[in-house]
Amino acid sequence: MSDSIYPWQQSAWQQLQTLRSRMPHAILFHGAAGTGKADFIERFAQSLLCEAALPDGHACGQCASCGWFQQANHPDYRRVRPEALEDELPAEGEEGEAETKKSAKSSKAPSREIKIEQIRNLADFMNISTHRQGLRVVVLYPAEALNLPASNALLKTLEEPPPGTVFLLSSNSLDRLLPTILSRCRKFALPMPSHQEALAWLKAQGVPDADSWLREQGGAPLTALAQSEGGNREELEILLQMLARPSVESALKVADKLQKLPLSTQVSCLQRWLYDVFSYKLAGNIRYYPRYQKELAQLADKIHVSRLLAVIKRANERRAVAEHPLSPKLFLEDMLLDYAASCA
Repeated sequence: MSDSIYPWQQSAWQQLQTLRSRMPHAILFHGAAGTGKADFIERFAQSLLCEAALPDGHACGQCASCGWFQQANHPDYRRVRPEALEDELPAEGEEGEAETKKSAKSSKAPSREIKIEQIRNLADFMNISTHRQGLRVVVLYPAEALNLPASNALLKTLEEPPPGTVFLLSSNSLDRLLPTILSRCRKFALPMPSHQEALAWLKAQGVPDADSWLREQGGAPLTALAQSEGGNREELEILLQMLARPSVESALKVADKLQKLPLSTQVSCLQRWLYDVFSYKLAGNIRYYPRYQKELAQLADKIHVSRLLAVIKRANERRAVAEHPLSPKLFLEDMLLDYAASCA
């Protein structure tokens, strides 16, 4: 089972094993998005429930407990995450509710929050004896998706943890969590892979132009893989060329061409581009788009800092509403025209 975690997580896995002798009731794994934290804690959860764990701490993959875990129906395991992240399979213990939930989801956009009902639903699970006389394990991610009522409900549980229950939480951003939740969890940092490690892994997955994808996603290999599989490289290049040579005319043309490309993807691309302009202007560094160094240098030399900061601020504000704009086309036109005007 040693291949069930990513290469850059091997040392973190070994370090984690030192906690087993005195297992905390709650561990908060934190690190950059897109580096495999959710997969890591799922594997650790399986190993905690395994009845014949291997010497290196990995689950055996052969016992009854591992069989249940792999079939997503282990009676002593629960996973809590936003509805928007749920896959087609019903969550543990909810097989009978699958069709009802599917019908409910189809009528409205799935929530991106973890709600208080999801935390309250853990009560019955935690108040019954375990099926295998071992631990109960609750995996929750991303922890920053907890809305305020859910955060307060979870806090009450963490303040008086049920015996034999381990919470494994994951977060991309600790500063978005309640300090009281942070104080009741053992924090465990998961590493960002080196560029060489991440690039080697992406190439092993058969990702074409892996270096560009990796740089554009800030070194996060899983995000780079997901973006490469989205098949939108051509559309992103159209957007990047417009950002490199901004004008009102090109902004309107590109907005018309890219209506099918997710707005969140386009706003994130603009944010990264503006970061590179700002970084080059202040320090001569480029993080995301080194192949556009000439164009970035020209823009950095041309645009005033106050204008650049203003357009960065507006891009950040747009990212917050990009999932549900009133009019996607007008949203995109406004964003690109605003950028072009700022660069004039």
